[in-house]
Amino acid sequence: MYDIMEEEEYEFQSTALPDKPCFCPQEEFNDKPDSLFFNDGVRRIDFILVYEDEDKKDFEKRHTFQRRKASLMKMGIELEATRSVLDEKLMFVKVHMPWEVLCTYAEVLHIKLPIQPNDLSSRPSPWRFFSCITKHFYPNEELITKESEFFTAPFEKDRLEYFYIKDKDLFFTPSMRSRMAYYILSRAPYEIRGHIKKFGITKLLDGGVYKAAYPLHDCRFNVRSTEEDCPNERFVLYEEWAHPKSFYKMQPLDLIRKYYGEKIGIYFAWLGFYTKMLALAAVVGLGCFIYGYKTQETSTWSKEVCDPEIGGKIVMCPQCDRFCKYWRLNSTCEASKKLCIFDNFGTLVFAVFMSIWVTLFLEFWKRYQAELEYEWDTVEFLEQEEPPRPEYEAKCIYERKNPITGVKEYVPFTTCGRCVRVSIGIGTVLFWILLILASIVAITVYRLAVFFVFSTKLRTQEIKELEPFKEYVTPQMATSVTASLISFVVIMILNILYERVAIWITDFELPRTKSEYENSLTLKMFLFQFVNYYSSCFYIAFAKGKAVGYPKEPVYLLGKYRNEECDPGGCLIELTTQLSIIMGGKAIWNNIQEVLIPWVKNLIFRYCTRVPSQKVIPRWEQDYQLQPLPKLGLFYEYLEMVIQFGFVTLFVASFPLAPVLALVNNLFEIRVDAWKITTQFRRVVPEKAQDIGAWQPILQGIAILAVATNAMIIAFTSDMIPRLVYYWSFSVYPYGNHPNNTMEGYINSSLSIFNTSDFSDFSKPEQSNSSLIISTCRYRDFRFPPGHPRQYEYNGYYWHVIAAKVAFIIVVEHIVYFLKFVLSYVIPDVPYSVKEQIKREKYLTQVILHETNLKAAPCEPLTELRPKIKYGL
Repeated sequence: MYDIMEEEEYEFQSTALPDKPCFCPQEEFNDKPDSLFFNDGVRRIDFILVYEDEDKKDFEKRHTFQRRKASLMKMGIELEATRSVLDEKLMFVKVHMPWEVLCTYAEVLHIKLPIQPNDLSSRPSPWRFFSCITKHFYPNEELITKESEFFTAPFEKDRLEYFYIKDKDLFFTPSMRSRMAYYILSRAPYEIRGHIKKFGITKLLDGGVYKAAYPLHDCRFNVRSTEEDCPNERFVLYEEWAHPKSFYKMQPLDLIRKYYGEKIGIYFAWLGFYTKMLALAAVVGLGCFIYGYKTQETSTWSKEVCDPEIGGKIVMCPQCDRFCKYWRLNSTCEASKKLCIFDNFGTLVFAVFMSIWVTLFLEFWKRYQAELEYEWDTVEFLEQEEPPRPEYEAKCIYERKNPITGVKEYVPFTTCGRCVRVSIGIGTVLFWILLILASIVAITVYRLAVFFVFSTKLRTQEIKELEPFKEYVTPQMATSVTASLISFVVIMILNILYERVAIWITDFELPRTKSEYENSLTLKMFLFQFVNYYSSCFYIAFAKGKAVGYPKEPVYLLGKYRNEECDPGGCLIELTTQLSIIMGGKAIWNNIQEVLIPWVKNLIFRYCTRVPSQKVIPRWEQDYQLQPLPKLGLFYEYLEMVIQFGFVTLFVASFPLAPVLALVNNLFEIRVDAWKITTQFRRVVPEKAQDIGAWQPILQGIAILAVATNAMIIAFTSDMIPRLVYYWSFSVYPYGNHPNNTMEGYINSSLSIFNTSDFSDFSKPEQSNSSLIISTCRYRDFRFPPGHPRQYEYNGYYWHVIAAKVAFIIVVEHIVYFLKFVLSYVIPDVPYSVKEQIKREKYLTQVILHETNLKAAPCEPLTELRPKIKYGL
């Protein structure tokens, strides 16, 4: 497929290009600031190139720059140059695509165009009865009119008469024209040295020959164009989509796709769909939070912690060696109340609900994506239709036989060379992941060292400054907050470093197409971000407090640092703190970056290029003053949302407010991204995309992992299972003395007794000035008391709890996975109506475009062939 396309392309170039270099004529600006045409007012501007005039440069550079631009101008496109009105050095080259060039490259790029109006009746919406209410949440229909629906087919210039053409000037949309113009420019040769052929506007931009290359916005974002027949689509997008006043309105996805291309359209469609689905999760999560908040004062075990006669009389063992003091259990009263908000039976229900929610989200997104694929003509978007990257083509020096087409083609490396490149890439990724894990170990050591300091200071009565907050500032909480802040800073620094490494590795691997490039980079960056963002959460959830030993024989990390313990209520509150800090900090930092940086850059640029108010600035120069969209485009936007999706699903059992925070952030994110791309950036080159690419399997992987992580958080991080075991078994006969099932006495039963005389010399706390003699202290574990024949060994309660935890994980996982499987099977990926329309479109393509060939077939008449075509679909 590619070789045929390549032959067609270069055949056209060889016949259309002139033998001698042609220099584009220079025209003075005609003082029409909103004009989108050449000075003749007829030829539309499809692309803009910006360079510095060679006459303003030194003599040595002049001929090099002139030769390169002369070669670039030898294409079959028409050019016109205009000098800048603000800077005499700048020249703007306007690019126009003639009709013949458009037809040729529309066929090369397999662009689908209308062949017949859609004659299938659309089914009425189930929400039509609420149209009087919902119409207020949709864009203004007077500004954004619903476009006619057409059946489409890949363009063929030899069958031009079969396509639905009313006006040649409007047949190819501006986004199609700029896409084809960029395709030509990205492959335009500019220099040949021996056997090395240099080509592509990208290389010229990187080398400084050209300063910018971009398609034009059709008008200013906040003012309508004065030109006749200008669609003013940018103005409409700003008013109905990007303006803060339109935050409650649905997104005009068809117009976004038409103006910016399918790739940007599919991103905003996915982000909007994700945000709408988050609304349901946020309502349920908020309900669970309110339930926990209302029941925190009635929790029996929390009352026992705060009760002066129970928690006030329980002396807890020191949590570090020698310098830590004994402490009363009721000093963690406020922390235990806050824990009740997040660690309750509502959280269990919410975790199961989120496991179902994530399946519904992915399945309904597939259906919605299938509808968009049909409406946006990307159903049959194949890899062969996507052209190779210019960087790939430039290094194709090895010949091989294509296993599919059987045609000889050139590739940039041999099979052995490819294996070497991939191996180096994998090794580099693993090295950086190990580096991240090393940083996590360093933060863990910090936690252990700082906990020792906080334990010696915060348990004393000498800190007067903390008096108003003393009941909230526990050693565990102080350690958790400071470690979370440091972890966040380390994450941000490593992100900057690894981003460059990941791009270098992907460039070194040299993927063939842009989709392959982005998918490869996506996998690397996500693996890194997964370890970077989630490793600290996994540590708190599944490692902290799990291997601490007991006061006589504590467990040490690196043989020096004693492992930190959880509060008597568990580590869940620390996991909640970690999640809230990272999620909140990440959201604030990203929004600051996305809004302030491009706005400040544009402000500085405008300040440095101040001009008198009477000067008229043309459309192309107004766009030049805006920021170029980063090379990776929407990659970081997807990455930000997928990382957020992980926080919302993987650890939601510890933080039911995560969907609420995500919903609020996304409502801002949609409008911030819309405002940024509409007002602060140049118009991007439209690109086709069938789906969200490699992010889809990543989301599915997170959804599967989320079931296991939430079940394990409830089982091993939360204190819910030990409480249930006590309530149903150990509170009544034969283990307990209560006549009925109750939570009374749970705190006493969950804390083991330790004889202070059994402390080792190294860990024995130093004597305090207090006259109180402490003979025993309590610690969080299920062990036999001193004096028992099996003292300090695990008791029966411990093994009951372990069995209950394992059973809980197995039962919950199987139930949830079964429900996920049923939902995936019941909900079809493609709606039935879309299947019908796809079949109808294929049928019409065969009949309309290939009817000539069928009539010419000598073996059978057309009437006999048509049924075969119909039933063969």
